[in-house]
Amino acid sequence: MRHDPGGARIAELNARYRHHAGIRVLEHALTDPLVGRIALVSSFGAESVVLLHMLSVIDRSVPVLFVDTQMLFPETLAYQSEVAAALGLMDLRTIRARPEALAARDSEGLLHRQDPDACCALRKAEPLERALAGFDGWITGRKRFQAQTRAGIEFFESDGPRIKVNPLAHWAAQDVQDYMINNRLPKHPLVARGYLSIGCAPCTSPVTAGEDARAGRWRGREKQECGIHFINGKPVRGPVPQQEEAEEKKVNVIVTEAGFAPDNHAGGFVPLEEWRGQGALDLPADCDPASLLGRLDGPGVIRIVFGSFTDGRGFTVARRLRMMGYAGQLRASGPLIADQFPMALRSGFNEVEISPAQAERQPWAQWRASLDRPAAYQERLRASCEAQ
Repeated sequence: MRHDPGGARIAELNARYRHHAGIRVLEHALTDPLVGRIALVSSFGAESVVLLHMLSVIDRSVPVLFVDTQMLFPETLAYQSEVAAALGLMDLRTIRARPEALAARDSEGLLHRQDPDACCALRKAEPLERALAGFDGWITGRKRFQAQTRAGIEFFESDGPRIKVNPLAHWAAQDVQDYMINNRLPKHPLVARGYLSIGCAPCTSPVTAGEDARAGRWRGREKQECGIHFINGKPVRGPVPQQEEAEEKKVNVIVTEAGFAPDNHAGGFVPLEEWRGQGALDLPADCDPASLLGRLDGPGVIRIVFGSFTDGRGFTVARRLRMMGYAGQLRASGPLIADQFPMALRSGFNEVEISPAQAERQPWAQWRASLDRPAAYQERLRASCEAQ
């Protein structure tokens, strides 16, 4: 086992996988000698099923550590059993505090009221530290959007003698929801009741519109993390200052086989119902291309707008337009991801239009890499669907 991940080792890993998608980071972390022996730690909370599903597609035999604080919601325990069975996880390990430690330090189960930090240490941090003995690193589902305290996390971090891997660090909230819908994954039952981050029952409350997902954890206290996560080597107790981000433009990055390019048609597309036969045309993904018969010489550019990355109808529209003889520029617009780039090109699209935020999360290197493995996305989807 390695005993010092070191800054240079972390920097090398982040540089090596900087342009990789989340599932690729996870896949490589499981086999990269620089990472070593690794386990996934899961709370089976509001978003946990995404990373657990990715792991089940890559390697179901990887150890999954579940810390049962014995103060979790009954819904969490039921959800944990449901998800583990559905995904076929082969090495699920339930971790609990030692009975003698509970008897000595929290015999009445009320420690969380007087000292929540001590309660988290007793019921979560200490049992997890024992469970991680023998591992060189561990995988978490932390993401930058979840809270100010997580806004600067990277794919790889130093965590004492171990490496911490955060494959979904750069995902947005919508990425999580789209993945769950696309793969038909079950939601934690408490999400529908406003619990967007789910921990122990006594210290978790629903959140309201506009709050961080983790605002309901230890509400009314400065405490922001349970103690198993650190920033700059210290447990988090308050918000981390960060620069205010400039407001993003809605859409203005174009992906082609040659790379990223600025959008030279921004604001210049006309909806079909207002189109008069000339100029750039906007089509929804559910339109009937037959309505354009006899008029395909007019638009120099047709943009097909996808409602979500799970909506394959836009690819069908593009293929039909090419079969009908349209020879102009076809642009796919909306929440498409790098893994879908080969499909877009095969369907007849010349380019994909994405937001600046997505361009930052998925740089050109990821889009270019997808062309070298065009079948991977469909193979993963097929495999995950067969496993349901």
